[in-house]
Amino acid sequence: MSLTKEQILKQYYGYNAFRPLQAEIIDWVLYGQDAMVLMPTGGGKSLCFQIPALVMQGLTLVISPLISLMHDQVQALKANGIAAEYVNSSLTSQEQSTIERQCKNGELKLLYISPEKLFTQGYLDWILSLNISLFAVDESHCVSTWGHDFRPEYTKLSVLKKALPNVPMIALTATADKVTRKDILTQLGIPEAKIFISSFDRPNLSLSVQAGRNRIKIIQNFIAERPRQCGIIYCLSRKNTETVAEALRKVGINAKYYHAGMPAQERSEVQNQFIQDDIQVIVATIAFGMGIDKSNVRWVIHYSMPSNVESFYQEIGRSGRDGLKSDTLLFYTYNDLLVRKDMIADSGLPTEMKEVQVAKLERMKQYAEAEICRRRILLSYFNEEVTNDCGNCDVCKNPPIRFDATLIAQKALSAIARTGENVAMSMLIDILRGSNNRRIIEHKYHEIKTFGVGKELKADEWADYLQQMLNSGVMDIAYDEAHAYKLNNASWAILKEGRKVQLVRYRPFEEKQAEREANIPKEKSKREIIKDELFERLRVLRKQIADEKNIPPFVVFSDATLSDMAQKKPLNQLEMFNVSGVGEQKYRQFGEVFLKEIGDFLKTIPKSSATGVDTFHYTYQLYKEGLSVNEIAEQRSLNPVTIFSHLAKLYEDGEDINISAFITETEVEQIVGAAKVMNVKKGDPIKPLFEAMDAKYEYHKIRIALLIAEKNKIKRL
Repeated sequence: MSLTKEQILKQYYGYNAFRPLQAEIIDWVLYGQDAMVLMPTGGGKSLCFQIPALVMQGLTLVISPLISLMHDQVQALKANGIAAEYVNSSLTSQEQSTIERQCKNGELKLLYISPEKLFTQGYLDWILSLNISLFAVDESHCVSTWGHDFRPEYTKLSVLKKALPNVPMIALTATADKVTRKDILTQLGIPEAKIFISSFDRPNLSLSVQAGRNRIKIIQNFIAERPRQCGIIYCLSRKNTETVAEALRKVGINAKYYHAGMPAQERSEVQNQFIQDDIQVIVATIAFGMGIDKSNVRWVIHYSMPSNVESFYQEIGRSGRDGLKSDTLLFYTYNDLLVRKDMIADSGLPTEMKEVQVAKLERMKQYAEAEICRRRILLSYFNEEVTNDCGNCDVCKNPPIRFDATLIAQKALSAIARTGENVAMSMLIDILRGSNNRRIIEHKYHEIKTFGVGKELKADEWADYLQQMLNSGVMDIAYDEAHAYKLNNASWAILKEGRKVQLVRYRPFEEKQAEREANIPKEKSKREIIKDELFERLRVLRKQIADEKNIPPFVVFSDATLSDMAQKKPLNQLEMFNVSGVGEQKYRQFGEVFLKEIGDFLKTIPKSSATGVDTFHYTYQLYKEGLSVNEIAEQRSLNPVTIFSHLAKLYEDGEDINISAFITETEVEQIVGAAKVMNVKKGDPIKPLFEAMDAKYEYHKIRIALLIAEKNKIKRL
């Protein structure tokens, strides 16, 4: 009997329901139709081709751009009990031959391959000779010259559709604007494919931007507030990755750098350590990340501004893939903008392409300088209509206090003009504050009219206001002239025409830090503390298992699954299957050891604890008080099925439970009879028995019947 897509979702992945659009996309592909899927990172794109692969007869060929990405996804599939492999340059000839034989014999459901490997001499013909049921082109933005990560090898993929026109193709990406979408479909040879666009909203991601001053100090505090949480810091240059990583290590943070200038083996080792949770922080150029299928990255920091919104959105999307709360922080200076513009100018791209890149950079600048909800800016970029502010970005949380700063701006601009536009920030601040230091005297700046006109402001205040003026285009900067400030048309309009200037009121770093700390609850409830303690124990157990099996910890269970486990505290197989992300294969591999860890933890909690975490004894107390199952469930805000499982466990452990009151003798006889026919023993999964009896009896009744039979058997002995 073939499984439905819903049964596959539960059995192999451990989820009870599809996310928005997933079921619709899967059905469309199963109808044999071409599709393009745009979903944010962590939105569940992979299921849109993995589940059709399990339903269809034949092999699904997945085009994937990076070896590390293939490796992680295949590991995760195998952990779920799905037959999948990859073919790339990392394999020995013997390993490749074994996989090719499995393909020919129909033993695999998914084969991952890079476009480079696909187009090696003669290999494409061999691939096309297989029983292909579906083509899946992952990271499909790589096929478009308008995309942010163009790869020439992807442009050859249209040959697949030409060779096998009746095999459906699904193209998937997390980021593509309208121009890029059209180009992707044309390049792949599926111009009429239906486009499915999921919401790009990632409400679990907080969005923040800060000026690029005191970056190292801010990063250190940021990480200190998130102990044991792993994250990525993206830098523009290789040198930055090394200096930032070194600065973090000096204060005891487990950080390493990653960039394309490192030997391949060293890069691979660093990436592996990060995936295995052996490194807390990785400081990297954009060379790192696209191939990382790590679900428990809790934050992403951009040390410098990215070149476009697509890149930025994909990079911040590498945090919180499991749907749990995660944080993003972007540092922004006007220098970032100029550096990016210079890179575009020197890129050698055609003029038309340069103009597009500059326009995209301008959109990124608008995001960084935003005074409105940042999530609105991101979503509107991808043509998604938004009516409400998100409440989870820095602008929404702390609407800026603005004031008329025209006089302040005029003082600064006048000083720049009177010094011949030859001073940088430090010198300008000294002039405005009337500092009689040696450099001022040497240049006779103490003699100009604006010397000392800004002494009422502290140096940090001036630095903040000058940075705001620069970022808003009130003045320019010449980095090739020792970072000297320059006047522009806006500057003269302020000086000569009295154009108004609005700036955000300065607040020192310490005040902002104190405000953030004030918004953090000083004390957690006992229930929250216990949940956190249990989560940490489960996290340590997960790491031990992962190390023993040499697999990434998130392949065992994701953070989201561990969090749900710590919340629900399952005590038996039935309850464990109610935890999101626990399917049959995962339970067979890891279920019992996690149940034991939860049970051991609960034994350390006093039964009189007001938190009620000794969950089955709390249920037993209410049962002894004469409450019915439904009354207990209502009082505890739990499902009656959970209460039945508690009572069954208590009965199994020898507590005084009249278990026979919940089932008739006839029901026991029928269930036990069916179990004997199927040779179902204590501890075996009961789902097959449930299905064999056409779902006539609920799970809790089946378990109760088997327990009664087991008890009677022991009595007879």
